[in-house]
Amino acid sequence: MPEPPPLRVAGALVVGDDGRFFFQKRSPQRKLFPNTWDIVGGHVEPGETLEAALRREVTEETGWRVEAILAVVGEYAYTGDDGLARIETDFLVRVEGDLARPRLEIGKHTEFRWLGPDELAPLDENRLVDDGMVRRIAEDGFAVLATLGS
Repeated sequence: MPEPPPLRVAGALVVGDDGRFFFQKRSPQRKLFPNTWDIVGGHVEPGETLEAALRREVTEETGWRVEAILAVVGEYAYTGDDGLARIETDFLVRVEGDLARPRLEIGKHTEFRWLGPDELAPLDENRLVDDGMVRRIAEDGFAVLATLGS
């Protein structure tokens, strides 16, 4: 029987006015990557485009609205603890809304932080769970942001 195609995931590195990125901590109850820092994002639903999924996930997870997609950061392939292959496409975005008061999804995320390129140590807290992927995405994101000159 052929392998099912990888699930598609859209991720957002939300850029604040000071050039830092928004991260939120997944709750300990989450099946995939429990209790780890993560960027905003989620699975692309059937019939949905990557961009539509990106915009939907940002609003669902933070209450903010995507104002601008600045750049593609990269594509990342991984297999979750559930054994399903995924391909995640991550974007740099700016959002509209109160950046000091995201509306975290109850039960899914427990806290948030804004981190700059020299403040990424918290992303290493559970690097065994996510194999350091979120830190790599953040580093790639800051490299892309630097090329934009913003």
